[in-house]
Amino acid sequence: MDFNDTPEEAEFRAEARAFLSQHLKPKTPGALRSGNREDFLARAKAWQKTKAEGGFAQITWPKEMGGRGGTVMQQVIWGQEEAKFDAPTGPFAIGLGMCIPTVIAFGSDEHKQRYVQKALKGEEIWCQLFSEPAAGSDVAGLKTKAVKDGDEWVINGQKVWTSGAHYSDFGILLVRTDPNVPKHKGLTMFIVDMKQPGVDVRPIHQASGGSEFNEVYFTDVRIADKDRLGEPGMGWKVALVTLMNERLAVGGSPGPDWKEIMDYARSAGTLSNQAFRDKLADWYVAAQGYKLTKFRTQTALSRGETPGPENSIGKIINANHLQDICNSAIEMQDHFGLIVDKDEAPSDAVFQESFLWAPGLRIAGGTDEILKNIIAERVLGLPQDVRVDKDKTFAEMN
Repeated sequence: MDFNDTPEEAEFRAEARAFLSQHLKPKTPGALRSGNREDFLARAKAWQKTKAEGGFAQITWPKEMGGRGGTVMQQVIWGQEEAKFDAPTGPFAIGLGMCIPTVIAFGSDEHKQRYVQKALKGEEIWCQLFSEPAAGSDVAGLKTKAVKDGDEWVINGQKVWTSGAHYSDFGILLVRTDPNVPKHKGLTMFIVDMKQPGVDVRPIHQASGGSEFNEVYFTDVRIADKDRLGEPGMGWKVALVTLMNERLAVGGSPGPDWKEIMDYARSAGTLSNQAFRDKLADWYVAAQGYKLTKFRTQTALSRGETPGPENSIGKIINANHLQDICNSAIEMQDHFGLIVDKDEAPSDAVFQESFLWAPGLRIAGGTDEILKNIIAERVLGLPQDVRVDKDKTFAEMN
C-alpha cells in the first residue's frame, strides 16, 4: 500500500492547511481547556460555522446535505491537519459523527431539512441517549419506556453517562416500546428536544474535576410519532448504525501519546532508563499497529463499505495505552505528580488530567470486555457466549 498523497490529495491537503492556518493557531498544550464552558461553546460554534462556510464541515456528505461531496481520504486528510491546530471540535463530535448520520439514514425529508443544516453550521448540538444504570454494556436491556398515546409517545425513565447532555439542544433517544418480545426486538428510536418539559439533565461530577457526563430523567415527556426514526420495534437496527459510527469516532483517544511522554522523559533526563525505553517501544509498536489498522478501515470506507466490528480494536488499544502512558509520566514526576493544577504541574498537568478521565474512555462507547467479545465473535469467528435470555421476552426476564 502506498501511504503517500496522490497529486489530488496533496493539493487538498495544502488547501486544508491554508484554511486552518488562516483561522486557527497551532496546537498548544492546554489551550482548549482555558476559559469557562460558555466561552468554549461559543468558540466551538464559531469554528463549526467557519468550517461549514468554507466547505470543510463534513467533507464526505453530499452537497445537498451541506457537505463537500468529497472523498473519504479527503476527510481523513482534513482530520489529520485539523488535529495540528487548536480546533474546538468536541461539542459536535457526537452530533455530526453519530446522531445526524442516523437522522439522515432513517429520518424523513422533514427531519433532514429541519436538523441537518443547523447541526452542520454549529447552531444546534446533539447528544446520544442510550446507556442506563442497569443497561450500559447491554444496551438492549434498557428499561426507559414509551407508551403510544394517539399521535404521541409518552416517555418515562432514566439515562446515564450522556456526554454533553447539559449543553445539547436535541438527542437521539432509544427506548422500549414493546416488553413482550425479546429485548432486541422491542426498541424504538426517537428524536427528543432536550429543552422540553419533563427532561431533567443532571451533570455528574468526575474525578478529573469536569462534568462532561450526565444523568437524564424523563418524566411524562411527549414526543410526536413523526419524530420517530425507523419503524416501531426496529430501534436496535437503527441503533447499530449509530454504534458502528460510534466505534469509529471513539477509536482514537485525544491525549498524550508516546511522542509526548518521550519528549517529557528527554527533558526530565530519564530517557536513558532501560525499563522506560522498553515501555516506550511497546507504545510505539501499538501506535503503529493501530495506524495501519486505521488505513485498512479507510480503504474499506473508500470503497463505500460500512465501518465494521474491527473498529473496536482501536478503542481497546488506545484507551488502555493512554492510561498506562499517563500513569508512567506521573510516576516519573515523583512527588510533583500529585499536582493537578495546570498552572503549577509539569507539562500543564496534561498527564494528570488525562489519567483521571482515561478510565472513563475504557467504558464510553463499549467497555473493554464487550469490545473483546465483539472482536472474538465477529472478527475472529469464535463461538458466542451462552445467552439464557435469547428466546425469552423482556417482560419474562424482568
